[in-house]
Amino acid sequence: MACAVSHSVVGACNNSFPSFRRKPESRKTNELDTGTPRVLPSGRFRRCDKLLEVPLCLSIISRLILTLLLLVFLSGSRAQAQTYSEAPRVAAVLAQGLAAELGIGIRVNPGLAIELYCDAGTMGSSEGFFRIGRLLSTGSPRLRNPRLANAYLALAARLGHRQASMLHNPLVENARIDEVCNKLYAQFGEPEFDLEGYIAGLTPAKRNLAALIRKKAPQYGVDVRMALAIALAESNLDASAVSPKNAQGVMQLIPDTQERFGVLKPFDPEQNIKGGLAYLKWLQNRFSGNLKLVAAAYNAGEGNVDRYGGVPPFPETQQYVRRVLNFSGMVQLSPD
Repeated sequence: MACAVSHSVVGACNNSFPSFRRKPESRKTNELDTGTPRVLPSGRFRRCDKLLEVPLCLSIISRLILTLLLLVFLSGSRAQAQTYSEAPRVAAVLAQGLAAELGIGIRVNPGLAIELYCDAGTMGSSEGFFRIGRLLSTGSPRLRNPRLANAYLALAARLGHRQASMLHNPLVENARIDEVCNKLYAQFGEPEFDLEGYIAGLTPAKRNLAALIRKKAPQYGVDVRMALAIALAESNLDASAVSPKNAQGVMQLIPDTQERFGVLKPFDPEQNIKGGLAYLKWLQNRFSGNLKLVAAAYNAGEGNVDRYGGVPPFPETQQYVRRVLNFSGMVQLSPD
């Protein structure tokens, strides 16, 4: 370079470049002061006077700013990817909770949003607990509960959520939570779910999958709303979803279930949906049309339903059953 920048960029732009001189020669004139061109080893001429220092500074600042912006963007992208790299059921319930919180396709329903975020949190999602804390901390005045907000933000932080500690208010004592999310939503109204409105607010690709389920479900003797509720609870109509247990596609079929019902291409939406509907039909016959048990078996397996003589006592399964029956409009209350 023509000018050696040995200080910070700020210092450089305050004209704090170090004095730059040629090696001692018989001539003692400071070429920087005179503005006389000096020959660089490459044979090119370059001035290092004040007129050239300004664009040099601007160039350095521009590059640094661009670098910082890129780093911020990448950091934000990684954080967002980390937030949403959840199991399909968790990602689905977070998306549905956000729709209820913001009124995407359905009316704004804070009670439903909190219930769905609770489901995500109890499945191990720090984001679920964070969103509860955020709603209770910064939501509408009737939602705000600083002590309870702090408790859920602290819970999210313990699970590794980075933003939770930033929103946590150290001046407010945490509320005591005897049982996480125990009927928390009941304070804010009934968590009713508008199935058709929610689907109308989804992307065209997901609406097309919903239309395919509507078309195929009657062919298998499966209630359309029940089939749609299962698909929403399992993957939120994501044809490429893969769970940590290798359940695949829209209806989240594990390889054994795929084999049982002839699904050769689990990521082909039509094959996957047909396989899921065939499994639902089989479960309906197995449990004499009891949709509560059908939903429980789809989540936990028919063996567990037989073993416990009803809905298994697993929190995730109980929440899943409540959620499916709520989505389908069959039952508004959680299972016993």
